[in-house]
Amino acid sequence: MKVYPSINNLPLFKNPVITIGTFDGVHEGHRHLIQKIKSLAKGTTGESVLITFDPHPRLIIHPEEKSLRILNTLNEKISLLEAEGIDHLIVVPFTKEFSLLSAKDYLQNFLIEKFHPSIIVTGYNHSFGHHRDGNIEMLRKFEKEFHYKIEELNKQLVDDIAVSSTRIRIALNEGDIELAMHLLGHSYSIYGTVVHGQHLGNKIGFPTANIEINDSLKLIPADGVYAVCVNYKKEKLKGMMNIGFRPTVDGLHHKLEVHLLDFEKDLYNEELEIHFVKRLREEKKFSSIDELKEQLKIDKENTIASLK
Repeated sequence: MKVYPSINNLPLFKNPVITIGTFDGVHEGHRHLIQKIKSLAKGTTGESVLITFDPHPRLIIHPEEKSLRILNTLNEKISLLEAEGIDHLIVVPFTKEFSLLSAKDYLQNFLIEKFHPSIIVTGYNHSFGHHRDGNIEMLRKFEKEFHYKIEELNKQLVDDIAVSSTRIRIALNEGDIELAMHLLGHSYSIYGTVVHGQHLGNKIGFPTANIEINDSLKLIPADGVYAVCVNYKKEKLKGMMNIGFRPTVDGLHHKLEVHLLDFEKDLYNEELEIHFVKRLREEKKFSSIDELKEQLKIDKENTIASLK
């Protein structure tokens, strides 16, 4: 897959079959769409071209909204899309200026001038341009003039894509890792850097790596204790992760901490990729540190069982 970080100096694609979207999560619904453009491209000896945006359009169009959390950073999205076997990925820098393009300018000066599509794959409710004036009827109106065909996705698939994105966010916010994994078709993961903490884990026999997330917009699952798999360089490790305020210790700061099983290397300033497997329990306040230690022993046993 070739990745283009802008729309400047794009090559002339061969009979491009294009689709456009945010593709946050690259979930099962998205995969059906991706298979569609790949199949059409193969049938026309063309190339599959997926167009996405960065940052997420909602951050530019509705800057007053502070609640949006993304399922994928750009690098994560690129990695997931590469695994799907797309020929070309174009990352369009989504700016205020771009958001103000009229529907006609969007069609002529963006889609046609930059991509020269042979087929545009879109949903029944697709809208584009300033004020969202453009729609599938407008795309059909210019099919002959601009020499492309419209391939409309069925309503069920389009609705599934929208519902899946929303439902995945809800599931993760509720700590329902199993449902999120089912909808995604892969595990949910976060990337972070190991930073210094208060070293309290060492004192109670459960040393932890404190994780600082690399993107503040990344969605963090609900507070609680999780069984996780951790990628560190080329090593695949097992661990249990706590997300929350550690109420038994101090309850002052929201922390992400992972205790790695059978691993004792110094990880400060190293990057970890953490994949969530199962939520073991909610975070809770214990009456003493000793009671917390006993619960952590149980959590460790449950982690081992979950990761078998």
